[in-house]
Amino acid sequence: MLQPSAPSFVGKMFGLLHPVSHVLDGLPHVAGSIIYGRKCRRATGNGRRDMTDSEKVERLLGWYDGNARILPWRVSPQDRAAGKVPDPYLVWLSEVMLQKTTVPVATRYFEEFRCRWPTLVSLAHAAEEDIMAAWAGLGYYARARNLVRCARTVVNDHDGAFPSEISELQRLPGIGPYTASAIAAMAFDVQTLAVDGNVERVMARMHAVRTPLPDAKPQLRKLAGRLPPTERPGDFAQAVIELGALICRPRKPRCPECPWRCGCRARARGIESSLPARKPRNAKPLHRGEAYVGRRTDGAWLVERRPRSGLLGGTLGWPGSGWGGSAGSSPPWRGEWQQTEGVVRHEFTHFKLELSVFTASIPASAEVERGEFVPADSFSPGSMPSLMQKVYKLAAGSFPVS
Repeated sequence: MLQPSAPSFVGKMFGLLHPVSHVLDGLPHVAGSIIYGRKCRRATGNGRRDMTDSEKVERLLGWYDGNARILPWRVSPQDRAAGKVPDPYLVWLSEVMLQKTTVPVATRYFEEFRCRWPTLVSLAHAAEEDIMAAWAGLGYYARARNLVRCARTVVNDHDGAFPSEISELQRLPGIGPYTASAIAAMAFDVQTLAVDGNVERVMARMHAVRTPLPDAKPQLRKLAGRLPPTERPGDFAQAVIELGALICRPRKPRCPECPWRCGCRARARGIESSLPARKPRNAKPLHRGEAYVGRRTDGAWLVERRPRSGLLGGTLGWPGSGWGGSAGSSPPWRGEWQQTEGVVRHEFTHFKLELSVFTASIPASAEVERGEFVPADSFSPGSMPSLMQKVYKLAAGSFPVS
């Protein structure tokens, strides 16, 4: 059974400084010799490893003890060693938000959600419209819909407590293999590793895997799966992700500061910056559409809620056309609309979008064919997805300042 390594002298002295560059910038080689013990031998050109798996665990946990970032959902390794237990609700909430989102952006949303809904029960009892509005701008809105569904499922079917088994977690709405492994490891210390893009990059470089992504994913998961230790598996799971985020970065990896540099086959061959390899991506097609921004003479705005399925499903937005490829739609009010100068550009996962924007001042007595009016004092463009906020910004100059 592996014993956790004690925090190093440098880790104790500088453990509160984040990110890791605050600790090591300016003295990477000296710091490396202090933190990681003996000067490492570079792996040989034929790829022979210079580190055993147990050495990797010991060195990585030692590095993590001194360099883990302070994150609002994370229990520090020192606090965990003192007996503090992670809150599965906060781990789950953060992991959902971090999907395809940077840590700084996710942190802002996380703090707001934790303030408004501090417990799983409070989130389960929240109105879906309020959750969608709070999620606005974070993207991938199916995550927000599944957030509500998952919270209610855990409260109603699991007595308000997340299960610790990966198989049970995957049965919950919106939780796939990665998120289930992350919750199990980080919240319950299950001996598993959550393999995200950071972990894939670390494994590809450590083992010099040249097979391009996504074809290499099964091999990289298998390589990662043999590492989790029996002791401190939750810290280890976070440590590998942290290593990829702070040291083994996509560009300009900081190899001299890496606790695994001795056994890195890609570094030994000088190919670390080229890994992981990726298949060439096809150019995204350009789709076009229209958006109609109408304001009633009493100041109310004409909006509509998008269908629950599909892009931006269930969010509040402006009436408009579909985004099938070409523009063409009927406005929501049979009156005079003016096209604004310029277009709104936005990029989705699989296509680019250009929207022409039309504005109109609508009489108070007018009947509309689509949407509903929201009073001016109840309207907040910030509660709309970023695409709809872009439309508002382009259209707002066409209306008198209220």
